[in-house]
Amino acid sequence: MPSCCNNFTHATSRRELLKLAGNSFGYLAFAAMMAEQARAAVVQSKNPLAPKPVHLPPRAKRIIFLFMHGGPSQVDTFDPKPRLVADDGKPLPYAPPVGISDPKGKLLRCPWEFAQHGQSGAWVSSLFPEVAKHVDDLCIVRSLHTEGQSHGQAVLKLHTGADNLIRPSVGSWITYGLGTENANLPGFVTICPTMGHGGVQNYSNAFLPAVVQGTAIGHAGIPASKASIKYIRSASASPAQQRRQLDLLQEMNRDHLARLGRDQQVEGIIESYELAFRMQTEAPTLLDLADESKATLDMYGVGREPTDNFGRQCLMARRFAERGVRFIQVSHSFKWDQHSNLKKDHEKNAGEVDKPIAGLLSDLKSRGLLKDTLVWWGGEFGRTPTVQGKDGRDHNPHGFTMWLAGGGVKGGLVHGETDDYGWYAVKDKVHMHDLHATLLHLLGLDHEKLTYRYAGRDFRLTDVYGNVTRALLG
Repeated sequence: MPSCCNNFTHATSRRELLKLAGNSFGYLAFAAMMAEQARAAVVQSKNPLAPKPVHLPPRAKRIIFLFMHGGPSQVDTFDPKPRLVADDGKPLPYAPPVGISDPKGKLLRCPWEFAQHGQSGAWVSSLFPEVAKHVDDLCIVRSLHTEGQSHGQAVLKLHTGADNLIRPSVGSWITYGLGTENANLPGFVTICPTMGHGGVQNYSNAFLPAVVQGTAIGHAGIPASKASIKYIRSASASPAQQRRQLDLLQEMNRDHLARLGRDQQVEGIIESYELAFRMQTEAPTLLDLADESKATLDMYGVGREPTDNFGRQCLMARRFAERGVRFIQVSHSFKWDQHSNLKKDHEKNAGEVDKPIAGLLSDLKSRGLLKDTLVWWGGEFGRTPTVQGKDGRDHNPHGFTMWLAGGGVKGGLVHGETDDYGWYAVKDKVHMHDLHATLLHLLGLDHEKLTYRYAGRDFRLTDVYGNVTRALLG
């Protein structure tokens, strides 16, 4: 044997060689593990959905928006008008605003009775007997006003703060400002969203990062029982196979991004793909109500008509809320536009949502979630106090009602007033920009500081308007 080999054998025994090799492999494994942790930390630090610091102490962590698409009538729900009852059938004593389809329509009284409820004594019509039981938790705002005589304008104003431009939606702004509490779920989901009057613009990110756009679960054209997130399961590839495929795709995307430099669209694709992969582990279980008790299902009206459809949406909203989703929208579309058949159709609509909404409020309260979940109810505008046609009401953006519950607002409060007939907001008026500013404030976000630079200027949800309505704060 050559002397060099003899010297090596003498210097290092077989046992020592194996020991050294074993230590080296252990070190390599440790080094790889530390490198992976370091990489994960970097990814987390760059994750645009990671929780972010707020501007001021938050009163709420999340919002559930119950959108009554079409425009419920304020004078038939939460804003009683004795003068309207007394003057039923008479001409309106002042000129109506421009744009009314039937400017000579006579005054039309509310077909339902109003009564006071709870310790607060707030008035609610007989359309909402179950919600009325929760009136002491409601902060009823009777003095909303907005722009847009048409649904398209008013729905966009409600959802994006603009009625004729492409702007990010409320849920996208909130997700951008706060991030999410659950890395396996989007920060913003919309359940059975409307397909009209703005469609996807109502939950779009517009120029904000793509990862903050709303994730649609079904749409208004299908029952909530069949609503799902598209492509949440692969029919042909296992999770391990999908991970390998995604790693290859992401490597190419990142290589492309390195050549381009900063590119919002490519970054958004990378982030969205990763979120979509993680969602497969958690989202399907949230959509399956099989693990809910019969008592809970009954409370929401699931499994019975006419409440099953909206009840399922409200129950899914609670499930998403307790898993850390920031903004959850539930839509009752498109049903509240009663240009005719006011009594028949408003009764039908209220019958579909009254019990589920009351169930949601009860469920959130019993689980301790209502204190930091802001529930927001309303439509894009209200209705006229005058009749349209035989027995309907036209659109009215000049004075209408919304209510809030939980999440740091004053329960049992009635804020603002419309005139004697319910057409114009006249006292303690709250513009849609003011409402948006107040919602952000309750979440710990200053609406003047929540900005995004695009096309050479800083944009915000409230544009250059809006004031926090501090009277609503608890």
